[in-house]
Formats: sequence, C-alpha cells, structure tokens
Amino acid sequence: MNRFNLSEWAISHRAFTGFVLVLLVAGGIFAYFMLEQREDPKFTFRVMVVKTLYPGATALEVEEQVTDRLEKKLQELPHLDYLRSYSKPGESVIFVTVKDAIPAKEVPNLWYLVRKKISDIAYTLPPGVLGPFYNDEFGDTYSLLYAVSGKDFSYAELKDYADSVRQQLLHVPDVEKADLLGVQDEKVYIEFSDKKISQMGLDPLAIMAALQAQNALKPAGTVFATGRDLPIRLTGTFHTLEDMAQLTVQVAGRTLHIDDFATVRRAYTDPAEFKMRFNGKNALGLGITMTRQGDVLALGAALAKTLTEVQENLPIGLDVEPVANQARVVNTAIGEFMRTFFEALAAVLVVSFLSLGWRAGSVVALTVPLVLAGTLLCLLLGGLELHRISLGALILALGLLVDDAMIAVEMMVRKLDEGWDKLNAATFAYTATAFPMLTGTLITVAGFLPVGLARSSSGEYTVAIFQVVGIALMLSWLGAVMFTPYLGMWLLKPSRHNATSHTFDSRFYQGLRHSVRLCLAHRNKVMAATAVLFALGIFTLSQLPQQFFPLSNRAELMVDVWLPEGSSIAHTEAAALRIEQVLAADKDIASYATYVGGGSPRFFLLIVQQLANANLAEIVVMTKDNAARERVKQRLQDLFANDLPEVRGRVMRLNVGPPVDYPVVFRVLGEDPSVLRNIAEKVAQILRANPHTVAVNDDWQERIPVLQLHIDQDKARALGVSNASVADTLEAHYRGLRVGQYRDGNKLTDIVWRAEPNLRTAAPDLADISIRTAQGKTVPLAQLAQIETQFEDGIRWRRDRFPAISVRADVVDGMLAPDVSAQLLTELEALKNQLPNGYRIETGGALEDAQLAQASILIWIPLVIVVTWLLLMLQLHNLSRTFLVFMTAPLGIIGAAFALKLFNAPFGFVALLGLIALAGMIMRNSVILVDQIEQDELAGLDTGTAIVESTVRRFRPILLTAAAAILAMIPLSRNDFFGPQAIAIMGGLTIATVLTLYFLPALYAAWFKVPRSKTGGGL
Repeated sequence: MNRFNLSEWAISHRAFTGFVLVLLVAGGIFAYFMLEQREDPKFTFRVMVVKTLYPGATALEVEEQVTDRLEKKLQELPHLDYLRSYSKPGESVIFVTVKDAIPAKEVPNLWYLVRKKISDIAYTLPPGVLGPFYNDEFGDTYSLLYAVSGKDFSYAELKDYADSVRQQLLHVPDVEKADLLGVQDEKVYIEFSDKKISQMGLDPLAIMAALQAQNALKPAGTVFATGRDLPIRLTGTFHTLEDMAQLTVQVAGRTLHIDDFATVRRAYTDPAEFKMRFNGKNALGLGITMTRQGDVLALGAALAKTLTEVQENLPIGLDVEPVANQARVVNTAIGEFMRTFFEALAAVLVVSFLSLGWRAGSVVALTVPLVLAGTLLCLLLGGLELHRISLGALILALGLLVDDAMIAVEMMVRKLDEGWDKLNAATFAYTATAFPMLTGTLITVAGFLPVGLARSSSGEYTVAIFQVVGIALMLSWLGAVMFTPYLGMWLLKPSRHNATSHTFDSRFYQGLRHSVRLCLAHRNKVMAATAVLFALGIFTLSQLPQQFFPLSNRAELMVDVWLPEGSSIAHTEAAALRIEQVLAADKDIASYATYVGGGSPRFFLLIVQQLANANLAEIVVMTKDNAARERVKQRLQDLFANDLPEVRGRVMRLNVGPPVDYPVVFRVLGEDPSVLRNIAEKVAQILRANPHTVAVNDDWQERIPVLQLHIDQDKARALGVSNASVADTLEAHYRGLRVGQYRDGNKLTDIVWRAEPNLRTAAPDLADISIRTAQGKTVPLAQLAQIETQFEDGIRWRRDRFPAISVRADVVDGMLAPDVSAQLLTELEALKNQLPNGYRIETGGALEDAQLAQASILIWIPLVIVVTWLLLMLQLHNLSRTFLVFMTAPLGIIGAAFALKLFNAPFGFVALLGLIALAGMIMRNSVILVDQIEQDELAGLDTGTAIVESTVRRFRPILLTAAAAILAMIPLSRNDFFGPQAIAIMGGLTIATVLTLYFLPALYAAWFKVPRSKTGGGL
C-alpha cells in the first residue's frame, strides 16, 4: 500500500491549496495591522510594596515595632522569595518579592494573601500607626507621559486645567488610567506666635477646639411635619478665609477674633512632598496607562489628535508637552527592526537566487512570505504582540525557515536534472527527506525549549523567542512539504539534460570526494584536531566578558541626585535647579524632566523606580541622539565630580532586561548594625581600590543629626506636663496639626494650626517654645528639658529580617558588571574568611541576576537532551547513529567563542540562548546527513562509499541552509539586544557546518570501524 504523500495531495488539490495560500497571505497582512505593538513584552513585576507610617518614631523604633512584626507574619507567605525592607524615622516600607517560578496569573492571589495576613495582625501594631498601605501596581508603566506647565500659572490653576485635560483623555479608546503627578495640594494655614498667645493668656487647645466645632458638618435633625419632612440646616461654617479669620474665641471673659493673634492664609503643602518640573518650569505630570490589550501606536495617534483639539481651548501660555512617548519609541524601533528584517530577507533571497537559479530561487522567495504570514496569523490568534523580542525572534527565524524549502527545492531541481517528470520530482522530497527534515526542525525547536520553560524574570521577558521561532519553524516545514512543491510545479521547468547525466561528477564534487576520503583515512587526526579546537573554544568562552543584559539604545539618561540623608526637600530642589541651569545651556539636550522628592514615574518598563525620598531628585534627560547621549553623560559626570561635591550624582543609560538597580552589589548581613557598618566599610574600601568601579556607596547612608530632649520628669509632673502634651505642642509648632477641613465647592482643603514661618526654621528657638502647664500658665521648654544633638540611623535596611547593608558601585565604561563582580569576589575572599560567626557577604547586582537567569535556562538542558534523543531515535531507530548526531551538538561552541572574541562581543544570557539554539541547528544538518548515509547503505552501498557519497549529495543543501542562516544574522548582529546571539550563531554555524561535512564522516567511520581500504584512503 502506498504511503500518504502530503506534497502529492497538495498538488492534486491545486484549487484548495491555492485558496489556502491566498487566505494565508491575506490573514498575515490582516494580522500585521491588528497585532498589538509595544516596546517591550508584558512583564509581571513580582514585587508588592507595603508602606506603614509611625509618626514620631525613630528608624530603630519603626524597625522593631512595625517592620519586624509585619515581616515575621509575611514570612508565612507561600512562594515567598525574599523580603527586603527599610525603616526610616516614622516610615516602614517592605518589598515583598515572590519567586520567579510563580506563573503571572497566580501573582494577584498572592497579593491578596499579603493583605489578609497583615490584616490578621494589624491590631498588634502600636497605637498611632497609620496603614499599612499597599501598592501591588508597582510595575505599571505609563505609555505616554505629558507635562502640563505655564510660566504665569499657579499650581492650583495648573491642576484645574490638567484635570480638564485628563477627563477628556480618559475617553480615548485603550486608555485605562490617567494620573496626575506632582500635584501640590492646597492647605489653609492658621499661623501663630506662641509668645503672643502666651502673653495674651490664650489656650491653643481651646482655640483648635473652637475651630473644629465651628466648622463641623453634622446632622441637626428633621422636623416631621404633617405630610412633609423638613430637614434642619445650620449656617456659620466657613465659606471664605475671612470667615475663619473673624471667628470669635472666648478666653477669660474676653472675646477675640482669630486674626487678633494669628494669620490665616492659603498656601501649598509646606514642605512639599513631591514636585515635578519640565524644561526648567514648574509642571504637573499627566501619565497615561494603556489597557493590556491596547496598541501603543494607535493609542499615541488617538491621544495626539485629542490633545490637538484640547489645546485649542486652553489659555495662551499653558503647554501640554510630551515627556515620554512610548508610541514614538515603538514606531522608531519597529522601523529599525523592519529595516533589519528586510536586510536579512534580502540576504536569504540572494543566497537562494545565486545558488538555485532564478526559478528555484523564486520558489524559496515565495515560500518565505507565506511562512511569515502564517507566523503573524498564529501570533494574533495566540494573543502575542510585536515588540523588541518577538521582532528580533522573527529575524532570527528568518535564517532558519528557508532551510526546509531550500532542501525541498534543491532535491526537486536535482531530480528534474536527472530526467524525472515534474510531479515525481516535486513529490520525491516528501518521500526522501520530509521526516528527516521534520525531525531536524523539531530538534531545532527543542534547542529553544529552555527559553520557553525558564521560570525566571529573564525567561518571562524572552519567552517570545521560543514562541515565535517555534511557530515559524513548524510552519516552514509545513510550507516546504505543501506550498514549495505546489509552487515548484508552476515555476520549475524540466531539465534539458540527458537523464543519464551525473550531477555530482563535476571537478568541484570530485575534489570534495577527495577531501572527505582524506578525512576518513586520517580520522584519528581529524577527531583529535576537533577535540583541540573544542578545548580552545571552551577556554575562549571562559575568557569572554560577561554580560547580563545589554544597554538600551534609547536616547534618555537617568540622572540621580542624592543629598545627605536627612536633607530637606527645599535643599534637594535647590541642587536640582543648579543642574537644570547646566542642562538648559546644553545644545545636545532636547528636553529634561525633573522630579524632586522621589524618582521618575515608570515611563519605561525596565527602569528601577525610586520611591519617595526628600533627599533625592531624579532628572530624565532626553538627548537628541545616541551620540549626543554619550557627550551629555560625560559632561554631567564631570559636573558632579568637579562642581557639585556636596551631592552624590549618578548618570545612567537605560538597560534592557529585568531591572537592576546597581550593576555591582555586595550585601553584608548580620545581627549587630555597628559590626555590619564596620564590615561594610571594609567591603567599600575593596570596591574603591578596584580601578573598574566608580561611585561606591552603601544604602544605609550617613547617620543623621537629631535633637534629643531630656525632660526633667519630676519637674514636668509637678507642673502637670506630660511627654504627650510636649510632643503635641512641638508638633503643632513645627509641622502643624490639622484642625478641620475648609469646604470650597468640590474641594476639601485641610486647615492646619502651626507657628509662623520664622519660628519654625531656627533650631536655637526650640528652647524658648512655650509649654502650657496644668495650671493654665506657660513655661519655656528650657525649664523642662535639656536639648542635646545626637546622631541616629536615617535609614535601616533588612533582608529576610536580617539587618543588611548593600555596598554598591557602578562600573567604568568599557567594563561589564559580571566581570568586575567576579574580580571583586576573589578580592573579598580573605575578608569573608575573617567574618565573625553569624555574618556573611552575599553577591547581588548583575552577577547574581545573571547566575539566576542562566540557572533557569540550564536546568532545562536535561529535558532538551531527552527530547533530542527521543526525536533522533524516532528518526534513526539506532542508538549508535543517535549518539553520533548528538556528538555534533556542542561543536557550535568553537566558532561561537571565536566569533564573540573577534567582535569583542560579551557572553551573557542572550548569547547563551544562541549557543543552546545553535546545538539544535547543527544536529538538524547532522540528522539529515546520517539519515542519508543509512539510506545509501540500505540501497546496497558499502559503509565507506555511503559516507562519502552521502556527504557529497548533502553538501549543497547543508551549505545553502547554513549560508542563509548566517547571512540573515548579519543585520541582526548590529542590534543592541540580539547582537551577541547573532554573532554566536554566525560563528558557531560557520565552523560547525565545516565540521559536519568532515568531522562527522570521520567520526562515523571510526565509530562503525569502517576499514580505511573501503574509503579510498590510499588517494
């Protein structure tokens, strides 16, 4: 019974095959325009932030009374990776990180468990604690970010206009959220002089109570009249600031107005908590978050159109300007990728036309868009998107998906040259090589399997490589056995040569036979030489610079400006303004956005977002191009080094891949903070001594000065003064106490009772603050307490409940962080051996993340081996031949290592993926060659002759497919992300192809003990 032949079926059902072909092309075009487009793949941040406030507590008290209690409970969380936290005066922040292996869909349930567990112990927290507050949207990224600014507009006016713009943008399709950033809330301040109040005999508590009672909004009952209910309304609440200033207060028989002893004014929150500036102007940010199903290019176009209409109604001088525009970035990136793609496509087609001729090359050329169209359609149906990784994977697949079509066409052409008719020639490839091709294709796909299965942030980020390449390669096999024969029937012509002409009798093929016979004759030397090359490849690979993920090619620079811990936000803003003056005069800069009191909102998925810190200003500098970016970076580094010694400045390019804060990190963990600081300082000295590190610092920073009040408790009790009353008085004097809310239309504005500005800024005046006694009199604070300046921790970091100091550094340009960290590990070894019991130094940063990412890949190598062996056994049905094919898998290391070294490319996570995939490509060619040898042996040839003749016959398709893959990698080798992977594949496949044609025959002959006399070794 004849076996089913898919190629024959496709040709015999031409109408159906043609219909499917047209449908596939139309579906691919439709899919291209419908696929979601974004800069980076969707990425689940497995981090939740738990923030708790404990006003008045020191960093140590916050750690002991709040942070430790919460962390102890959170350690019960299933799938917890680690807890990282910091405690500052009055504030606790815990970062809950779950394991990367947890599927993204299960993460929300874990965040629910976090809330539940903390709510179970909330009652155990000390009185006065506010929160906890949760942020499980830590990874939300603004697709577009705008600045609303105007030179002559107040913050209140900016907010009103920004609110109006926000409301209109919310109606744009695919807008999920629109947030206002940097809003300066208004407050009504009632500012007093405590000396004046004391002289007038006023009681501040009575005044605050009067303010609260007068402005209270409470139900006054309802008169239930016959047939109608009549609610009772009271007048007298504050409608204007004048009402507040004229409020009467009865004190000791006197009637006074508030403005007799205090000033009522409306102002913004002072001190501010977070401010935004754009191009040197005060601004409010408007961040747009896209729905998960949205297309950022369509969103950008829709927002631009809406903003054009909105700005026509805005007053002159009010600007809505883009700060970050992911739509523009994606459009540029896709344009670059498409150029790279067409360059790779051109390279593949050139190989096809030059090697196969016009007609046969046309068959391959037409098969490529069919496979790509099918791939795009599958991406759409599978809910995948076009982004940095999937587009790069398409280019990567381009060099591989023509292999099957080339093999099928080459065999069809050969059979036509031998005098076969078109139908038999077109269907012969399916009979002879379809299943070896399928096995080879599946082995190639299996080479990418670790990427698809990797349970890590890096794996989630790059999983599209496996998805896209897998889909493309499987469709390429289907296209080779269905559409390639169908197209060949139309385009190829029967050969005019005599059917008895011998295709492989040319001078070239005679020379090839001779060289293969020499390898078989000197098989031991060939295998020894290959072993030496392999050893050199392994050694070269170990000497290559290590890299986790490459830098982004975006033109932005992130500039962090850190002042000493405890610095005021006003001081931080002043430092930022000095830097802005420099930026404004730099012609290489297109724009800059400044964030004072915290970091930039997440406008790029992969940035490390800084949380609120009064001593931090972060500036996002948009340069005109990448060359300008490097010039600006150098100038800013010089500025920090020479002109701003009082700040710790850091200038960073954006990174690709899972976010890493500092590239070089060493964590010191233990129980005693004083011992930790001593060890951390020694670690920092070792880092500073290394010539490849810069900006060495630690995350505990400096100890901050505080004013310690030693209250004479005996005297205080005698006067009826308590610690609480002193604290309330001082809090009201300096920070202010909220005594109600002023209702102005739909706005609620806090009313704050505090001292006049000049009384809140002078530390020496603290001793003169009046403290009210139980007898209604006042005494200066100096009579009750001694004031002493002391130093305490401004911030205390922990990791898994252990105090932890992270010593961090950047690396000099030209060096890669894993290499520098590896050097430092050797230098730190002596210090590690001297550590007291219970103290340890851990490696963090890029080296730790790279090791975790590589481990998540390498753990699946055994599965790849098993799958590969299974596929080989299914095809070859012979353990020995399977072993021979498998032995060729690591040959790619030789050329890959030499190529990476030659082009000075780093070996990192992406290059590792290239090496693993390379093994599948090599075995794909090997299995076809070994299968051909077996077929020739079954046809009656002796083993030696079968080895030589099979190598000769398979030479052309092996060489053509390798050349197509290698040339397709050339454009991709210039890509920032895929460059190392492309270089590894180019170099590895080049050398491995040669070894497949010479080493594999020699190994086959040695394994099966083929006599040298049978191989023509005497030649």
